[in-house]
Amino acid sequence: MSDLFRFKCIVAALVLGFGFSTPVVAQTERLDQLFAELSQADEEEAHRIENQIVSEWGKSGSPAIDLLMRRGQDALDAGAPEAALDHFSALVDHAPDFAEGYFHRATAYYLLEEFGPAIADLGEVLARNPRHFEAMRGLAIMMEDMKRPAEALDLYRMILDIMPRSAAARAEADRLQQQLEGMAI
Repeated sequence: MSDLFRFKCIVAALVLGFGFSTPVVAQTERLDQLFAELSQADEEEAHRIENQIVSEWGKSGSPAIDLLMRRGQDALDAGAPEAALDHFSALVDHAPDFAEGYFHRATAYYLLEEFGPAIADLGEVLARNPRHFEAMRGLAIMMEDMKRPAEALDLYRMILDIMPRSAAARAEADRLQQQLEGMAI
């Protein structure tokens, strides 16, 4: 089996699984409240709530994990995705249930143009946190990079289900919808 074929199978399984999966990990009451507020917020308020949600996701509860996260992020900021990958891989090894470790490692993989591992890590994020709109956004970008606009559109629609007033997600969904309608003609 070729690597390209295996890669396509992984992508297809992940994309199809997102639409049919149920939440595996219970969200905290704080996150549930923030998501409820997000679904009703206007665009300006939604941005503030998104930032609060991302902040909540980043709370590991462990100084050691926070240190690995900080070192990995510093490496990304310094333009060293290889070093970031090492830190985020150590984080995932030590805290395999912490979704943010996978999310940040996916970013490092993406920057290294290792799309298969990046997609696999985003799948891990969504298995642990099915409302992770940033992972969905990252996966949508990769689907577009791989010339799979229909799958990218599905992901942006999933984001809009979570954040109905997201101007960015709405613009991307509208652009992809027009692109796909143009392809059908």
